[in-house]
Amino acid sequence: MTNVTVWNENRHEQIHEEVKRIYPDGMHNVIGGHLKKQGFTVRTATFDEPEHGLTDEVLDNTDVLTWWGHMLHKHVDDAIVDRVQRRVLAGMGLLVLHSGHESKVFQRMMGTTCDLKWREADEKERLWVVKPGHPITKGIGPYIEIAGEEMYGEPFDVPEPDDLIFISWFEGGEVFRSGCTYRRGRGKIFYFRPGHETYPTYYNPEVLQVITNGVHWLTPDEGATIPKERHHTVPLEPIKPRSQS
Repeated sequence: MTNVTVWNENRHEQIHEEVKRIYPDGMHNVIGGHLKKQGFTVRTATFDEPEHGLTDEVLDNTDVLTWWGHMLHKHVDDAIVDRVQRRVLAGMGLLVLHSGHESKVFQRMMGTTCDLKWREADEKERLWVVKPGHPITKGIGPYIEIAGEEMYGEPFDVPEPDDLIFISWFEGGEVFRSGCTYRRGRGKIFYFRPGHETYPTYYNPEVLQVITNGVHWLTPDEGATIPKERHHTVPLEPIKPRSQS
């Protein structure tokens, strides 16, 4: 059973009425509730909890961490970022959603600014599947169409992805690499673009299907994780002393 921790900044939902109307219980509970229905073991965590809800105990029992943030990127404790990075390198999967592209966590894992162009104009987005047959596209047709979303545009300052899964086209003309996968250490990362807080994107069945597929793909392979504790090891064969000249 895959253990998923759904992390959400959860600040827009508290202070912006428009967002509160769409996600009265927070985006984390919409995403987490869906993943529970898919059979995952789910817990949620938010910025305002002690240690942002990401204690060592929580992360040690997390197979996949999903991350949504926006307003408070700079206020996330660096010690927590270090902790998440160590867990990803040791095998935990990381699913970064929408404006999480500018989070300390994603920037740390990419080693770049992760900057992009953006515009909020309630425009149509069409996410084209450019790697059909990839497990993350299971159950998805040639494209996903979203009636209204925030635009993200190229250039997107990230390393070349291991796999490019989706490319978005926007009504205003821009395109964007909206589904990118990476491997870091023994962990896998999936960045998925849709999900601006003022749109009901996380109620879209196809978007939720991609998130579900992403969690399955990010789940560590059996034996892939690195033990937390390292130890000195003895040789398997006797080592003969070498004569010194």
